[in-house]
Amino acid sequence: MASSLTSKSILGSTKPGSSSPLSPDIRRLSSPAVQISIRTQPKKNLQIQATGSSYGTHFRVSTFGESHGGGVGCIIDGCPPRIPLSESDLQFDLDRRRPGQSRITTPRKETDTCRISSGVSEGMTTGTPIHVFVPNTDQRGLDYSEMSVAYRPSHADATYDMKYGVRSVQGGGRSSARETIGRVAPGALAKKILKQFAGTEILAYVSQVHQVVLPEDLVDHENLTLEQIENNIVRCPNPEYAEKMIAAIDAVRTKGNSVGGVVTCIVRNAPRGLGTPVFDKLEAELAKACMSLPATKGFEFGSGFSGTFLTGLEHNDEFYTDENGRIRTKTNRSGGIQGGISNGEIINMRVAFKPTSTIGRKQNTVTRDKQETEMIARGRHDPCVVPRAVPMVEAMVALVLVDQLMAQYAQCHLFPINPELQEPLRTASPVELEQPQNAAAL
Repeated sequence: MASSLTSKSILGSTKPGSSSPLSPDIRRLSSPAVQISIRTQPKKNLQIQATGSSYGTHFRVSTFGESHGGGVGCIIDGCPPRIPLSESDLQFDLDRRRPGQSRITTPRKETDTCRISSGVSEGMTTGTPIHVFVPNTDQRGLDYSEMSVAYRPSHADATYDMKYGVRSVQGGGRSSARETIGRVAPGALAKKILKQFAGTEILAYVSQVHQVVLPEDLVDHENLTLEQIENNIVRCPNPEYAEKMIAAIDAVRTKGNSVGGVVTCIVRNAPRGLGTPVFDKLEAELAKACMSLPATKGFEFGSGFSGTFLTGLEHNDEFYTDENGRIRTKTNRSGGIQGGISNGEIINMRVAFKPTSTIGRKQNTVTRDKQETEMIARGRHDPCVVPRAVPMVEAMVALVLVDQLMAQYAQCHLFPINPELQEPLRTASPVELEQPQNAAAL
């Protein structure tokens, strides 16, 4: 905006018509009017985006709630419309995740019954945000009275105080694994979309508990079934090693201690072309998603760290053409991903989980006012998290893949594909769209 101000005599200028004693240079500085230009500065957008509680770009999930609050859940944004969906589709995996399901899990009793309150009409998704809520019904806040004074070793108590200056004491708040309900529910929907659109299957199982390690050659990833995994309480597909794992958990459970383990996850029939070079490589997205789960300490895919013991000639996956004219690899040390992009082979990964931090043994720690002390943590906790982590890992892998599937469709399949080099993303028939997810999975 510009404004004009009536000039006043400046620098000793005389009245109009009178002779000026000033030099010509000075007279040039004394203009009859002074123009002042006033420009308003554009308002800065000081928007702060919420961090840490959302994942995904096209299929976006935001979780909410705390362990001992009113409940937990999620909001799913970007789900395609016209997908058959009911609470039972989500409940199947929530039941696999829920506490109190066996003696080797936390004794907390929750039914984890979910309720969909938006985004679904007459059994079909509408394309609008889907709200899923699970109430908390078995809270015991008094079990955490010690945690309000002292920090549990290796838990998030201290770091939450360091970051926020305040925290929810009961149950660990957002750091509790109960938050993962908001991941498993949308993960079940993501698995359903992947299965029905592309025939993609995601299966995870326990491959290690403490020092009990399941040899890789004892599991046939081509023919592994959900029934084999769910056949025992530890979710190991090999009955002999399952018994050894259960015994290892029982041994520490009765002593108030805990152990860690490894969850292996495979993806069959993953569409080719998922993932983006450089920063958004598929394995990088999978690692981020899986490592965001509570208690995770490691991630590897394909040959992982063991590949470092091989030479290039030993490690390379040689190509061949199968009987259907498709390009395949003779081996799969790449883990189904090359150059950050899926190649159609089985994607396999392993996620390491530490021993549960909260244990019923005396430990040294400090109070919030920095005084050294001892504590025995109370509350109900898993002696080993990996049996219940199986559906959590499946969920995070599914969320990554459905988001990448939608990205691939939007960028590379919006126009006709190059049939000499590319394959259609969709392989499932329209009939499969009407099949319940539980029946398809089982």
